[in-house]
Amino acid sequence: MERYKNLSGDSGVVAYETDSDSIKVEFEDGGLYLYTYTSTGITKIEQMKALASSGKGLATFIVRHVREAYAAKLR
Repeated sequence: MERYKNLSGDSGVVAYETDSDSIKVEFEDGGLYLYTYTSTGITKIEQMKALASSGKGLATFIVRHVREAYAAKLR
C-alpha cells in the first residue's frame, strides 16, 4: 500500500494500492475497501487512481460518486 499524500490535510484516506482494473483504499478508521471495474465502473476507477496519485480529492470523490459501490470490504 502506498501512503496517500493528503494535500488538503483533512482526508479520511490514509493509503491506497492500484492494480490494472481496481483500487484498494484504506481509511483512517482502519477500513480497507476494494473497488473494481465491475463494481464501480471503469471511468470512476480510473478517476480514483488519478486522484489517489495526485494526493487530493479521493475521499470527496468516493463520498459523492462511489459510496457503496465497492466489490469487497477487506477489513
